[in-house]
Amino acid sequence: MLVHSRKARWAVWAVFLVLFLPLFALPLLVILGASFATHWSGALPSGPTLDHYRSATRGEALQALTTSLVTAVAASLLALTAGTWAALAAAALKKRHRRVLDALFVLPVAVPSVVVGLAVLVAFSQPPLLLNGTRWIVITAHTVLVTAFAHQSVSAALTRLDPAYEQAAASLGARPAYVLFRVRLPLLLPSLTAAAGLCFALSMGELSATMMLYPPDWTPLPVLIYAATDRGVLFTGSAVAVVLMAATLLVLFAVSRVRTRASYR
Repeated sequence: MLVHSRKARWAVWAVFLVLFLPLFALPLLVILGASFATHWSGALPSGPTLDHYRSATRGEALQALTTSLVTAVAASLLALTAGTWAALAAAALKKRHRRVLDALFVLPVAVPSVVVGLAVLVAFSQPPLLLNGTRWIVITAHTVLVTAFAHQSVSAALTRLDPAYEQAAASLGARPAYVLFRVRLPLLLPSLTAAAGLCFALSMGELSATMMLYPPDWTPLPVLIYAATDRGVLFTGSAVAVVLMAATLLVLFAVSRVRTRASYR
């Protein structure tokens, strides 16, 4: 830590706990407590039960979880491919042109996600590319929303990349494609995995654009949570939210393990 005094460190930790507990930890604990309760009329929940989790891990909820996982994985892979390609292409451009390309990729996150959902709905509701009413329009919207984060992560990593490795490979006669796939991309692997994890987490929690686009046979889990709470089924909705958080954290943990191994290579 930058604070060397013992009293100052305790003060920093105290401020951190004061801010962290009510803003971040307490809301999550409330959801966790509600997921096990049947009543909550006092300060603490009552009537402990596992029935909500039985409902949250079977039937419609399980199908919605699978839908969210497939959507997030597909959107993350597409976003990572497009964002990495754009970042590599932008690295060869002049500074002015690079700024224009960066601005284009950041634009979807500079406007509300519901606007992005409306734009995707209007753009893909008519031939020649008719996606409305299919799962692909949801995946497309999620890809548009998270590509900016993949692009920014890879662009930042490229600026820190030592060009000596590429120059050494090129001086030994390596072709550009070999340098890209065997030198440049392996060096970017930690940043690529971090970008993939961020894109996945954002896609798993996306609701606004999804509400405008999802067909009846492709309902992601956040939509199901919203529908449950809208009907007043708060305890079951809390259990489904805990399942969503657990699934997201498990995938992020797996991605972090891959990133750690990539960092040691």
